[in-house]
Amino acid sequence: MRAIHRTTFTATLFAAAIALSGCVASDLERAGLGAVAGGVTAAALDGNVGTGLLIGAAGGALCDDVRLCR
Repeated sequence: MRAIHRTTFTATLFAAAIALSGCVASDLERAGLGAVAGGVTAAALDGNVGTGLLIGAAGGALCDDVRLCR
């Protein structure tokens, strides 16, 4: 996959995850969605999938605390 397409795919995936994170009710559900988005993004960018999962889960769980997904 070319770098431009990979970056566009990743940005689209991230935007979709943020949009969907407002649809779930609990921090646990948002953490799960964030973990999936983080893992897929890390895999698409040839990064460490475990780290992507952890960062995504933390971001999903905390996004309502910073008023990002309300």
